[in-house]
Formats: sequence, structure tokens, C-alpha cells
Amino acid sequence: MGLVEEQCPHRSVSLYYGFVEKDGLRCSYHGWKFACNGNCLEMPFEPKNTPLKQEISAKAFPVEELSGLIFAYLGPKPAPLLPNYEPLVRKDATRKIFIQPLLECNWLQVMENSCDPSHTHYLHGYNMHRLGSNEGDFHHRPIKAMDFIAVKEENWGGIVKKRIYEGESLEDTEGHPVIFPNMLLLPPYPSIMMHFRVPVDDTHTLIYRCQVTPTEDGKISKQRKIPAEFTKSIRGEDGEYHLRTFPSQDGMAWETQGAITDRERENLATADRGVVLYRRLLNDQIETVEEGKDPVGVIRNEDINHSIRIELSKQQEIFWSKHNVA
Repeated sequence: MGLVEEQCPHRSVSLYYGFVEKDGLRCSYHGWKFACNGNCLEMPFEPKNTPLKQEISAKAFPVEELSGLIFAYLGPKPAPLLPNYEPLVRKDATRKIFIQPLLECNWLQVMENSCDPSHTHYLHGYNMHRLGSNEGDFHHRPIKAMDFIAVKEENWGGIVKKRIYEGESLEDTEGHPVIFPNMLLLPPYPSIMMHFRVPVDDTHTLIYRCQVTPTEDGKISKQRKIPAEFTKSIRGEDGEYHLRTFPSQDGMAWETQGAITDRERENLATADRGVVLYRRLLNDQIETVEEGKDPVGVIRNEDINHSIRIELSKQQEIFWSKHNVA
């Protein structure tokens, strides 16, 4: 696997339309070929021993496969380690990847929603109730309180949000960890779901979801290929949000704020504490990077990168209780 810049270093033609060959990617314009590390392998129509071949290279980025997803590092060198979060490395589980349709909004609007536990009552629960569906019954209950816990540990950082419904206690309530900067971990129902909110550019976002389901017998999974599925559109044939699924409801809320929402016109309230906490965390980490330091969650020590467990609740303990394969 490899990841190189789109524009060919020769005449800036898109390598997206290049020819994939066994040892590299060949530009479809003049045939210059580049390896996964960006080195130029061939320069047709140039002198055989031209020194230019050693001087020219395409900008390349390190990539790594984990749990059916390919992760790329685009930052300054040296590259940190790819975090081995427990759901991504458990051997006693099967996995499936879901890719949602491209969102026409900035990634931060999606992430701020992850720190907003009160939206589920109306956006999901009440919406589903109006449509005659019981899918939102879990969320269509009175919310008694909300709790937000900031986390800055050696191998991960973020915010754990909790909704406390009538009849529940804080101890029994599962948390939804927001892993800085762009991940969300959902408790098991019965599978654990890990969301990755990936910025495509300033005004477009892709969401990849990794569903992790334990094997019934607790043994190592025999799954050899992790399937991927593109989920249905969040809009109907008329172009309007159909609001019949959680992704459509969320997509409406995120996109209608604007491609990049104007936060100066907001009027935040008590229930928005999680959003404020996340913004403070983001600003703190921007300052950390500007000081030349690593932001929270960056791992460079192999000793702390083995099956990183992020506690959810007692329900997570039950989920993995009979699955002890590390």
C-alpha cells in the first residue's frame, strides 16, 4: 500500500487516473512511474542514466492497515505509532466497516455533536416516534442529568459524556467516549461501534464506522476479510432529508448549520457544557502543537500501545467477560 500526492511532479496531472502496476503508479500523461515511497522508478523518453530520476520524487505518506481500515499519517516526522485501541485489535471478534455518504459540512460540526447528549431526545427519539418507529424509544425518555468527564491519559485523551435517564444512576450509565480529535466509541448494542470522522477538506466530511462483534464461543475469529458497506443516502428522491434514519437526522443537523457554521451567532446554554469542554480541549491542543509538543493521544512508546482499553461501563465488562483472548 502507498499514498502519494495527487499531482504528478512532472506536469501536475492527476495521478488519480494513473495506471496501477505491480511496483508502482504510472502517470497516464507521460508514463512517469512512482513507488509507494514516492521514488521515481521510470522516466520514459528521458536519457537512460538521467540524474533527474534520482532527484525527482512524489510526496509520499506512511500508511498502515488496521481492523479493515487504512490509516495515513500526514504530519511532521517522525511519525507516531498508530494507536491500538482495543476494539480494533481484539482477536476474538468479527468486524464490518460502514461508510456513510459524503457530508457537506466541516468535520468539527460532526465532532461537536458527539459532545451533545441532549440532542438525541428530539432529533432521534421524538423524530422516530412521530414516524411511528420504535427505533428511537431508548432515547425518547426523560433525561435527568448529563455528565462530562475530561480525560488526558498517557495513551488517549478526550471526553466521556453520559446521559442519565429517569430511574438510572450515574454509576450504571454507560459512557460514550469522544476520543480526541475525531473518534467516537459507542457502547455495545450488542456490538461496539467505533466512528472515525475524517475531514476531506474544509467543507466535506466522511464517516467510517467499524462494528466489532465478539465471537459466540470466545475463540479467535476465523474472519479473513473484513467486509465494507456503503450506507444509504440521507436524502430522499426529492433531495430533502428523509429523517427516517439516525444518519439522516444527524446529517440534517450538521449540514444545515452551514458548510462552516458561524459560531459567533450561537447562544450556548447549560446543556452545551460538553461542546464547550471539547472546544477548550481543541484550543489547548492547538497551543500544545504550536509549542512543538505532541497533542494528547499521540503515542510514541510501544509499551503503552497494546490493546488500549477505554472504559465505557459495567456493560462493557459483561460484553468482554467471556472473551479473554488478548
